[in-house]
Amino acid sequence: MTALPTETDVVVVGGGLAGLAAARRLHRAGTPWFLVEAADRLGGRVATDAVDGYLIDRGFQVVNTAYPRQAALVDLAALELGLLTQGVLVRRGGAGHRMVHPLRDPLGVARTIVTGLADAAQLGRLGRAPGPVGDLSRAAGAERISSVGRAFDRIRLAGLAARCATYPVRRLLAAPELTAELELRRAGLSDRIVEELLRPFFSGVLGERELSTSSRVLAMVIRSFARGRVGLPAAGMAALPAAVAAPLPASLIAPGVPAVSVHAGRVVTPAGTIRCRAVLVATDPGTASRLLPGLGEVRLNRLTTYYHSTVEPPLDEPILLLDGDRRGIVANTVVLSRAAPTYAPAGRHLVATSVAGPDVPPEPVVRAELARLYGCPVHDWEHLTTVSVAGALPATPPPQGRLRKPVALGAGIFVAGDHRATPSAQGALASGWRAAGAILRHLGS
Repeated sequence: MTALPTETDVVVVGGGLAGLAAARRLHRAGTPWFLVEAADRLGGRVATDAVDGYLIDRGFQVVNTAYPRQAALVDLAALELGLLTQGVLVRRGGAGHRMVHPLRDPLGVARTIVTGLADAAQLGRLGRAPGPVGDLSRAAGAERISSVGRAFDRIRLAGLAARCATYPVRRLLAAPELTAELELRRAGLSDRIVEELLRPFFSGVLGERELSTSSRVLAMVIRSFARGRVGLPAAGMAALPAAVAAPLPASLIAPGVPAVSVHAGRVVTPAGTIRCRAVLVATDPGTASRLLPGLGEVRLNRLTTYYHSTVEPPLDEPILLLDGDRRGIVANTVVLSRAAPTYAPAGRHLVATSVAGPDVPPEPVVRAELARLYGCPVHDWEHLTTVSVAGALPATPPPQGRLRKPVALGAGIFVAGDHRATPSAQGALASGWRAAGAILRHLGS
């Protein structure tokens, strides 16, 4: 175990993305620092376990290439990202409906609009719905691209994405703050596209199905998806915090050393007390509230991911499949190994299925949903594990204001984490970087 110093300028408590980003800035400034982490590894909630040739992330997570603080700290090319397909596939009424990325494939949007108008005319003549597609993996030619929402929905959704992608952040944050659901309704989107596409999609991103998240957080989420690509590192999501930590000296990091208490000018651990000029608590929200009682409790959203292994992949591409039938059990499912083959051993594929909210359905219930969603038998799929993270993301209902909660608490004590910004890797990294800047000002560095 790394020996603890008796004193230093700054003690960073927590080796997740926020703590590591702060350490990077302190190290660059030449300010003496030391980091303690309760777990025996770095990364916090971003973790990967290697199990029998599979890479099992701590829940379904992705790297978004549009995150600016991440790009400033990490060489994304070195992560060897396997990118997911742009757009999503929605299962509705026994058919698969492809929804293209509204900004990256404008011709695709036009095709969905034209096809939607043609479908409406055709259905009006026939008086019946199109037949089922069946097995999505063999239905590329038969996939429908128009029946989720209406033509005006796709135009308005593209407009919303364009505004979030191109407007200055300050303008987005100056808009009236509503819930995410009310914001989608205010954008003129129909109940149909909200329920069949947007609710399942954003529930997997935000960890809640009610869409009670602040509209300002929603705008930042849409902005990141509109401006970037999402993918999986070849070595699993743990490669992200490892890349952030790579330039830091190992001698200044003590894994397996929790902070028992935090006070102005010192941090108490089971291995000894470290005296300091400033303390940064960059832990999960629950631990932060325990160490800093005046911080207040942070409500957390749960995400549960079911990992299955199969010989034959149910889809031939790494596209996010959503449940458009409004059953409200599965948020999304995706064949991870189609994006990153390293996630599964040779001859096998890894499927990750996410469920949002406090309830954790039994695996057989989720398996039955997967058979319906993919339209193929799943009885021979092997259930590898279920990862349920009660504190996957901090809840961010209105009001969130400018999305930057204070990081300086007074008396040389600071706090960082995605609960002080947006619930994302970008929020954690940016918060840690901002807190380190406040510490440097406090120290007069």
